[in-house]
Amino acid sequence: MRKAGLNIDIIKEKIGELKGKNIKMQINQGRKRFIKYTGIIESTYPCVFVVRINSPSSVETLSYSYSDVLCGDVKIAIDAT
Repeated sequence: MRKAGLNIDIIKEKIGELKGKNIKMQINQGRKRFIKYTGIIESTYPCVFVVRINSPSSVETLSYSYSDVLCGDVKIAIDAT
């Protein structure tokens, strides 16, 4: 379900401001399954953004659409550590 008061243009702008900063992400995979990551937003494109995941074992890049954030399937917060 879409969150009231937000639109895709505002989300694109806010994610663009976070580019290059450390973030925390929580991804909803359905059926009460959540995955948490820390990473850096590497690049933004018109329809998706790319996140480099910081993990001790390997370096991964994942891409998500802005609509995932709009619907609440992907939550992003600034990592203060």
